[in-house]
Amino acid sequence: MELLNLHRIVDATLAEGPGLRCAVWTQGCSVRCPGCFNPQTWTTRGGTRMPWPEAAERVLRARDEHGVQGVTFLGGEPFDQPEPLGALAAAVRAEGLSVMTFTGHRVEELRVRPDCAALLASTDLLVDGPYLADKPEPSRPWVGSANQRFHFLTDRYDESVLDAPNRLELRIATDGSVDLNGFATTEALEALLAPVREGNNR
Repeated sequence: MELLNLHRIVDATLAEGPGLRCAVWTQGCSVRCPGCFNPQTWTTRGGTRMPWPEAAERVLRARDEHGVQGVTFLGGEPFDQPEPLGALAAAVRAEGLSVMTFTGHRVEELRVRPDCAALLASTDLLVDGPYLADKPEPSRPWVGSANQRFHFLTDRYDESVLDAPNRLELRIATDGSVDLNGFATTEALEALLAPVREGNNR
């Protein structure tokens, strides 16, 4: 059984796809887009090694405890680990959950790779294309640049989901650590942080 190399899991989020979802970030990225929001996920070092059935249990527990409707795979680059992630995707879809996958590759490249077949077959909504910092996306949710494409691979979702707003989620743990996920423009981040900075300057 192949192990997954994961960066982190957020059990319930409204910021990483349609509805309430469990979000799974992989560790390791061969695409490495300049200006990436998650460069800490590029290296394969520092991740958490996990058998895919254990990850599936975590996702299904999020369904039972939080009511998530699906799982979103982000990175890193999910298609650097297509086989164990494909097994995970198939397992949670068999339990009624939806699967959304982000990739820096284009779907045409992935469809000629036999190792990607299972993950593609178990993905309902695919977002493809590298992040291009010079082509910001001003309107569609969840994507950072205008070249990135949404592929509705099953009838689970359609273009109506693109009416959703972008969200940014901030979690502060009891130990004081801060966890941030979702997407926001630089201007929105500056507006969010301004009160904190003002407080620190007093």
